[in-house]
Amino acid sequence: MTAQAAGVSVAVSTVIFALRPSPHDGRMTVWLPLVRRIREPFDGRWALPGGPLEADEDLAASAARTLAETTLLTPQYLEQLYAFGNTDRSPGERVVSIVYWALVRSDEADVAVETENVRWFDADSVPELAFDHNLIVEYALWRLRNKLEYSHIASAFLGDTFTLSELREVHEAVLQKPLDPANFRRQIESSGQVVPTEHLKTGGRHRPARLYRYNTAEPDPSNGPLGTRQPSAPKDAS
Repeated sequence: MTAQAAGVSVAVSTVIFALRPSPHDGRMTVWLPLVRRIREPFDGRWALPGGPLEADEDLAASAARTLAETTLLTPQYLEQLYAFGNTDRSPGERVVSIVYWALVRSDEADVAVETENVRWFDADSVPELAFDHNLIVEYALWRLRNKLEYSHIASAFLGDTFTLSELREVHEAVLQKPLDPANFRRQIESSGQVVPTEHLKTGGRHRPARLYRYNTAEPDPSNGPLGTRQPSAPKDAS
């Protein structure tokens, strides 16, 4: 039984971001999985993974279930992103969508199933999606790029330890612009957000690189894996 009250249906959708190489030039960019709808409305159009909220199901549990059923992805942490409820967002009925999001490392993303109806897309180049899902993707990307400036969110793509080059590559992939290595190192080290560990990363073509971690003594202003500090939303989101 689905959750419905006073003619309003509730749906739960998910936005999952991962870093993957661009097929054009090999640069890392932000990607997300989409599913092809197989019924009206918007039959045949791509959409975010999701579905109706069951009456006996928690929101986060619904997000995790539909994501696993469609993509086989099981992120360790899903966080509520926003609620979208414009009256005209779904033809023929009133549907409020609660959207969750998560960031996953490339190795986690590789377990996702890809079929005729499930495919990864460059987040900045998604086709015309069902419902208002283009707006949702746009908002999620805006949140991701905004949070990169003040939180530890990049660690979700990297794991507990990382080199400064790896951290810079995440920033470049998310912001979609090159960053000067020397300036980036200087800004990150002076910010106090990261601290060096006693370990080195070896095995590459270059000399061993120092591994860093985020400074747990410097609280993450976002207060969570993806953060709870909510900047103002784009005016079309509701």
